[in-house]
Amino acid sequence: MKGESVTVRNIAKRYGSVTAVNEVSVEVKAGEFLSLLGPSGSGKTTLLMMIAGFELPTSGLIQIGTTDVTHVAPNKRNVGMVFQKYALFPHMSVKDNLAFPLRMRRVDRAQIERRVAEALAMVQLDAYGSRMPTQLSGGQQQRVAVARALVFEPPVLLMDEPLGALDKKLREQLQIEIKTLQQRLGVTVIYVTHDQEEALTMSDRIAVMNNGQIAQIGSPASLYSEPASPFVAEFIGKMNFLPVEYLGATKTGHEIRVTEASIVSVDRSLNPHAQALSGRQSVQAAIRPENISVATRGSGGPQAIAGTIDTSIYLGTHQILLVNIDGLSGPPLHIQAPTSRNLSTLRRGEPVDVVFQSDSIHLFSDRGDGQ
Repeated sequence: MKGESVTVRNIAKRYGSVTAVNEVSVEVKAGEFLSLLGPSGSGKTTLLMMIAGFELPTSGLIQIGTTDVTHVAPNKRNVGMVFQKYALFPHMSVKDNLAFPLRMRRVDRAQIERRVAEALAMVQLDAYGSRMPTQLSGGQQQRVAVARALVFEPPVLLMDEPLGALDKKLREQLQIEIKTLQQRLGVTVIYVTHDQEEALTMSDRIAVMNNGQIAQIGSPASLYSEPASPFVAEFIGKMNFLPVEYLGATKTGHEIRVTEASIVSVDRSLNPHAQALSGRQSVQAAIRPENISVATRGSGGPQAIAGTIDTSIYLGTHQILLVNIDGLSGPPLHIQAPTSRNLSTLRRGEPVDVVFQSDSIHLFSDRGDGQ
């Protein structure tokens, strides 16, 4: 099985006055695992359904390999499809469910038997061929659905929230199994999810969608560490936002005033767009919970900001601290710190120093724009 590239160029889908997908373009490489990630109504499923052929685009082009499939019927596109609700035939055995797409393609009986057996082995269900779907667990049914989508060896596999109905432990197990299988087979996967952890775990690249457009596309690591907009910063992982005053550029970076008593240095590398900011401008500083530390009051050094413990939550390997910045209104900072004896003694109302890692602070001119 060999994957093929998928090209989406200027695709739009409008329902009357409502634009569900707005001039989206993306190139998916052969053998790549691309996730379409976004909130409900962002356009991700509509885009997938257009690639599958179940929705016709209002305008634009869709290619699989070098073939224009924009107006080709779904059953002629040679793509596999896996849905959240499995869509297995309840009156057919597992073997017959897998054999069905091969029979539709007039594959001979001997080859059908061989490929069904291989597909069942591929998803570790060799002994389940004679069972009916109702005799399987949810995880087993989803494995059968994946096997049926792959049994005719499509170059492209489309998956629409396939693990959404499963419990957390099983979902995490199948994430790894599907990713491992995809890498072994080399099939191209386009995967729709609203679960950021799922996208981070499985994807080679993630396209974050919002309001029918791709807000940012890149590797999981680049989206997490270098979000292009407040929306992406907030949607991928946990992010703290603070209203601050931009003071200006320095030799090594930038300075921001967090409170009247605290000025913090910001590294230049994460904020190339900050050159366009002007002194005394109100901006948003964004920083991940794991890039903030706390120390006893007075010991945090020159970057320290005075704060007060609001809540301390023990989670085994790490602790979550909610800390109010003294003199600053708004929600408390969310801080994730390794569990330690020093932090375990912190109690509500205790004064602390909050220290930001200067090379982990993102500056955005406005919470709502793409800078």
